[in-house]
Amino acid sequence: MAEDGIVEWFSGRSVFITGGTGYMGKVLIEKLLRSCPDIKNIYILCRPKRGFTPAARVEQIRKLAVFERVRQECPGSLKKMSAIEGDLSLPGLGLSDLDKQKIINEVSVVFNGAASLRLEAGLKDAVRQNTTGTKYVLDLAVEMKKLVAFVHLSTAFCHCEYDSLEETVYPSPANPNDVMRAVEWMDDYTLEMITPRLLGPHPNCYTYSKRLAEALVGEYAKILPIAIARPSIVTPSYKDPFPGWVDSLNGPVGVIVAAGKGVIRSMLCGENYEAEVVPVDIAINALVSIAWRRGSTKLDPEQPIPVYNITKGDIVRITWGGVLAKGKRYCYEYPFDAGLWYPNGSIRTNKLLHYFIVFWLQMVPALLIDGIMVLARQKTFMVRVQKRIAVGMEVLQYFTMRDWDFKIENTKSLLGYMNERDKDLFYIQNIKIDIEDYCVKLLLGARQYCMKEPLSNLDRARYHLKLLYWLNCFTQGLFYLFVIWVAIRLFDVLRFLLDMSTSSFTNVPFAGSLVPNY
Repeated sequence: MAEDGIVEWFSGRSVFITGGTGYMGKVLIEKLLRSCPDIKNIYILCRPKRGFTPAARVEQIRKLAVFERVRQECPGSLKKMSAIEGDLSLPGLGLSDLDKQKIINEVSVVFNGAASLRLEAGLKDAVRQNTTGTKYVLDLAVEMKKLVAFVHLSTAFCHCEYDSLEETVYPSPANPNDVMRAVEWMDDYTLEMITPRLLGPHPNCYTYSKRLAEALVGEYAKILPIAIARPSIVTPSYKDPFPGWVDSLNGPVGVIVAAGKGVIRSMLCGENYEAEVVPVDIAINALVSIAWRRGSTKLDPEQPIPVYNITKGDIVRITWGGVLAKGKRYCYEYPFDAGLWYPNGSIRTNKLLHYFIVFWLQMVPALLIDGIMVLARQKTFMVRVQKRIAVGMEVLQYFTMRDWDFKIENTKSLLGYMNERDKDLFYIQNIKIDIEDYCVKLLLGARQYCMKEPLSNLDRARYHLKLLYWLNCFTQGLFYLFVIWVAIRLFDVLRFLLDMSTSSFTNVPFAGSLVPNY
């Protein structure tokens, strides 16, 4: 067991976080402020956005619901958050001399979590943000005088050609430095032409650029105390800071909301494949524990980089089919407000059937709704929403149409170094997750925190769901009656054609002689 617990280890230390304004970043900051009260400072790399300065953006973050417990339990800790103006895409992160000196002289722990999560992004944008940005952070870390732990946040899906992903660094498909140089001097057309060849088995530029970033991190491992963390698909919180907390519609939450409102009717997904997801609070607890473990351990520069797969692994077993069944059950008990249609979509592996359903039950209704909006002289939106859903689903479905096998021995071993207090405070896999209970938390969290729908209108939503159910039944009844009517008409037409052909045949002299007269 390490000499100091996690709480004591972070005491008096300053932390530098990239990606602190993102979903996982905010949960990480909240956890450090609330659970490590003697932490010195948390510096957040932040750029101006939508007219707000970095300081103003951090001030807005302080007021978010995610920090409600911090405001109640240790309000003074919020002052330890401060913005550092910079940009991942700029050399030296675009830091001012004053800010750079502050980081170099004070910071001892770095969480490199910034990344472009636009899975549909092109190669140039993805490499600039996820690979080149990582290099700039690493170069800054080399100058940090007190650095004891550098945790690089990767993804469990960046080595997609392996059937089983071990907790190790794999060879890179290309030299990351060569690719970084190429995207800078190569024109967009040429880059677009060679992108499929570069990606190889990778489904998108995001996983490819994160793969290159891992290789880059490996080059710095001999001079920096580095560890790599690979979370899988991150879902709303299980316990902290609040059950079900989420503030982003990215990933599965967006699918759940869209399906719950009847906007999505079909998804390509393997029913029997394992759902590799991890609640955000468990992922963050793992990151904090990894930093502590790396900073408490002296490794030989020639030793392998510590790598941690943060996934459910073999701890909790649930398939996508199981997720759908439980999701439907609880979606009917705790429905979203103002649904477009009754939420009875499904998952399937037949692409032809999937696209047929998407066209008739998603795109056609979207066109009808937008047509009504045009007639009412209102702004159209449904076709645009369906196009955005199509882009997101096309990317997400790669991960749901394949069975993944992630080894998590290193992550589970972290528990062996923790004291009992830290096991409880920074729970990773030592809690028994009630899947039924978590599904309810997830739905209510998406409802409250993402859609801003208060629980007080649940009764109204249930009443609306009943109306949608009967409307769906009525529509299906009309559809089946229409099919029967069409079948009868086709039968009548077919019989008429057969009678006509028989009559014409018997009028032929030779054929007529073959028909007996009575």
